[in-house]
Amino acid sequence: MPSDNETDLALLEALRRGRDTALNELMVRWQRPFLSFAYRYVQSEEDARDLVEELFVRVYKNRDRFKEGTKFSAWAFTSLSNLCKNFERWRRRHPAFGKDSLTDDMSKADRDVHPLANTGEGAAPDEEALRRERIEIVKDAINKLPHDLRVTLLLYQYEGLSYKEIGEVVGCSVKGVETRLYRARKALKAILCSKIGPSGDIWGEEE
Repeated sequence: MPSDNETDLALLEALRRGRDTALNELMVRWQRPFLSFAYRYVQSEEDARDLVEELFVRVYKNRDRFKEGTKFSAWAFTSLSNLCKNFERWRRRHPAFGKDSLTDDMSKADRDVHPLANTGEGAAPDEEALRRERIEIVKDAINKLPHDLRVTLLLYQYEGLSYKEIGEVVGCSVKGVETRLYRARKALKAILCSKIGPSGDIWGEEE
């Protein structure tokens, strides 16, 4: 994940001054981590791309609001997590709009974005079927976590944000982030153990 906030602010300043190509440069820097997060949250590649596109629209509309001292990653992940949360609410009210398959026809390039996939190349048919089943179980378990726990877990486990950075996104202290991670892992482990046994502790975390 990009970590040079000065570069982000310089691009935002250039965008504010009218150089619209600066938005493209921000997109190149941040599109992959944003897609990764959104994909894991909403579990639909098409919807994730739409949400990230909407996020960059918001960046452009709010270009005059970014001042010195702004942490772009914190602002962006906060906005994106809210977009994902609102989309989930909409989807629950419109169940006829199903999410796309997360395991069918995944290209090699896409696997860097798909959260829980590995290549599975050379696996026997029964091993491949088991792998896909476990992927679906883990995805479903993550999807069952409350919003605050899910965001904290995804930002730490997959996006590599520090406790301090996560706290800026979710609006709590470092200690609060630690507590949320503990609760998320405990809840996730309980769900997975009920489905696939003691090996459900997929990250090897101790309580």
